[in-house]
Formats: sequence, structure tokens, C-alpha cells
Amino acid sequence: MLELHDIHTYYGNIHALKGVSLRVEKGEIVCLIGANGAGKTTTLMSISGVTPPRRGRVSFQGQDLTRCSTERIVARGITQVPEGRMIFPRLTVRENLLMGAYLRKDKAGVAAGEKRAYELFPVLRERRSQLGGTLSGGEQQMLAIGRALMAQPALLLLDEPSLGLAPMIVENIFEIIKQINAEGTTVMLVEQNAQMALQISHRGYVLETGVVTLEGPSRQLLADPKVRSAYLGLD
Repeated sequence: MLELHDIHTYYGNIHALKGVSLRVEKGEIVCLIGANGAGKTTTLMSISGVTPPRRGRVSFQGQDLTRCSTERIVARGITQVPEGRMIFPRLTVRENLLMGAYLRKDKAGVAAGEKRAYELFPVLRERRSQLGGTLSGGEQQMLAIGRALMAQPALLLLDEPSLGLAPMIVENIFEIIKQINAEGTTVMLVEQNAQMALQISHRGYVLETGVVTLEGPSRQLLADPKVRSAYLGLD
């Protein structure tokens, strides 16, 4: 479904991604783990066109997206839940959800998407007239995921969905990610909670200072001594 080939992305003169190559197959959950500053968020931003790569190729369902605008990339079927949620604090929950469907013209489909968001996250239905900025961190994360799903993506990019959340909420969020995937949405997950990410994903990549250093089935990475020591806090 998605393939990155030899991606080089820069911030000014800073070489953030140094030849990243990876793939995501239809129906998978693929995780990208690594330390702060490794380039995980930059990888997602390169896919979604926010920070386009200077070199390399991003292809999605056989089409080259490397030079496409973010709007066109969303229209092709990729949406991103950004790190820190980035909901619209002065819009209501319902208005935030509808912003996720701004490219869709099918009113019935938008209504069905809103209904699905409320089924996945019942608390959003209860708070649909409440301003987004008044929600708790966990509720804002649910809203950010629900908003992304309103675009009916084939591929959902999730950037640090557990960031700053209580352990119980984190477990709930990860169960919902598994449910979203089981219902047919492919997921690429960037997550510092490597244990949780590897437990729910099919395959994983380890990124270090802009370079993929390890890849493989998630169970294999969970057992890898280097991963266990560096990212899982285990001997």
C-alpha cells in the first residue's frame, strides 16, 4: 500500500532523514519506534506532504505522492493524527469532527462517519456540543482520531497517540487502534511506548538519527536484545 524509497528530508540545512526506506502492506499495523529526535515525526510529515523530501520517492497504492500537496494526499486516502492532538479548541466536538470531512461531498457518508466516531468513542457523543479545548487529554486524543477517520482514510498515520495520557486511557486508545485496523483501515503508528506499539503491530521499524537500523516482525523485535535494552528497559 505504502512505500518509502531512500527518503531524504531536511529542515533547512539539517539532514533529518538520511535514506529512509520502508513499506506498509494493506491491512497491517506497522510501528516506527526510536528515541526523541530520531526522525519518527518527520517520516510521517514526509508521507503527508507537510515536509516533502528533497530526495527519494513516496508511493501509495502504486501512485507517486512525493511532490503532491497535503490536500491531494488526504484526498488520495491518507490522514494523520498529529502529535499533541492539535484539535481546534474553540470549535465544538462535532465541529472538530466535521473539519475532518472537509474534502468529502457525500452528506450521507459524512453522517455515517460521524456516527462511527460516536460508536468508537461514546464520550464524544455526550460532549458533541462542548468546546474541544475543554476536553481532557484522553478525550482530545479520541477526538483527534475521530476527526482523522472522518476523511474515510485507507491509511491512518498516528503520531504518539499515548503521549501524556494515563495508563488506563492508553490501553483504551490502543484497543481502539486495533479495532480500527480490524475494521479495514491500515495503520502506521509512531510511538515512544515501544512495548505497546510492538504488541499491537504486525511489523516494526527502528529509527536512529534519521536511519532505519532494524526492521522485522514485531514479535521478533520484541525479542531482540538491542530493542529490549534500548527501548523496552529490559536486560
